Amino acid sequence: MTHKSSFTPLATALACALLAGCNLAPQYQAPPLPVPETVAPPLAPDSSPTQAVPLAEAGPMQWQDFVQEPRLRQLVGLALEHNRDLRLALLAIDKARAQYGVARADRLPTVNASGAGSRARTADDLTTPGRPNTSGQYSATLGFSSYEIDFFGRVQNLNDAALQEFLRVAENRRSVQLSLVAEVMGAWLLLDADARRLRLARDTLATREQALALTRRSHELGATSALALAQAQSSADTARVDAAAFASQVARDRNALALLAGAQVPDALLPASMGATQAPATTATTATALLAVPADLPSSALLQRPDLRAAEHALRGSYANIGAARAAFFPAITLTASVGTASNALSGLFDGGNGTWTFAPQLRLPIFDAGRNQANLRVAEVTRDQSLAQYEKTIQTAFREVADALAERATLSERLAAQASLVQATRRTLELSDARFRLGADNYLSVLDAQRSLYAAQQAEIALQLAEQVNRVTLYKVLGGQWAGG
Repeated sequence: MTHKSSFTPLATALACALLAGCNLAPQYQAPPLPVPETVAPPLAPDSSPTQAVPLAEAGPMQWQDFVQEPRLRQLVGLALEHNRDLRLALLAIDKARAQYGVARADRLPTVNASGAGSRARTADDLTTPGRPNTSGQYSATLGFSSYEIDFFGRVQNLNDAALQEFLRVAENRRSVQLSLVAEVMGAWLLLDADARRLRLARDTLATREQALALTRRSHELGATSALALAQAQSSADTARVDAAAFASQVARDRNALALLAGAQVPDALLPASMGATQAPATTATTATALLAVPADLPSSALLQRPDLRAAEHALRGSYANIGAARAAFFPAITLTASVGTASNALSGLFDGGNGTWTFAPQLRLPIFDAGRNQANLRVAEVTRDQSLAQYEKTIQTAFREVADALAERATLSERLAAQASLVQATRRTLELSDARFRLGADNYLSVLDAQRSLYAAQQAEIALQLAEQVNRVTLYKVLGGQWAGG
């Protein structure tokens, strides 16, 4: 046996491996969108004076461009670095990547080199006279064992399923990051609003305590009734309760923000409303950009959302699993082959004529399995149907989220303008009621009613301002963090 011919079995096995390539998986076709072609247009044009970012021209918007407030931008960066949920998502990607590497390695034979040597002595009584009773054996081989020739695509489909799982986990990481960015922005905006509510409550408390002191003095002089004094005391106590409640809410907001950030939030990154020098309580901070979303936004644009892409990868992986389940009905061919050399003396291990080789193909044909393969195929098909239903539900959920955000946005400008007008009107009413009370033309009850109306209107204005900013964040999130025209 020559050195050249000793490698023939190994070459034959590799040639057989190259012949494999039949794939029994059903061909994937993207299902039609179970929603209208375009997202419902807003009920009315948005007349907000904020500069709109032309996404259709500028392309996808990153969160750094969406966040306008420098402190909030730094806080989001801090959260992306330290948040534990995002860290878990990154570790899940590393795990899925490793699992895909294992599945991909199964498509190629594992070649091993081995060397062995032994020395043995036989008892004199068991040895033919004149022959040595000490012998040795040495060998060196190169080959592979139990390598499956993938004629019917079982290994390939398992590899494809692992790839789709890796891609799905990667999209989940994008989804977690997008949700984290939105949650941090929402928590920061809520803290800003609650801090302004707290300051409004404290300012109102200070004003009402001054009014209470004047009323008490007037009552002592006999110019004011005990009823007016009790009403003033009730008004001041109500403001005191609100101030304490909002102080507690601000503390909880800070704790929630610290959890999202994954670390204690420095005071320098908190909203300006938390500082010593403050603007009026009803002045809102424009922390985010205004998205320029066309009225005829195509539903297909939602397919760029990471949760939709993850659902599609899960659907693709289920198709590959069907192919692997179908391949179990067909014969499986495995090969074990090796080439090498052997000798009874280490010095003659590589001498001519000492070459060895083995070639051991094995055929496994399923004949009776009590319906196991059929059941596994049914499981794979039902899993595919479940993935399809989940994919369609995710699309419908995304469509509704975008439509709801646009419907909310359509009336926010009008509501904000109306609320600002209401605040001005109630403030004027309070001024007139107080003047009439001081002139004796009206009782103190009208002043209390005007105070309550103004306070409620101002609190509602802060809530609407928060809703407008949160709506921007929601729209950014439900659009998948971007919208590209085309």
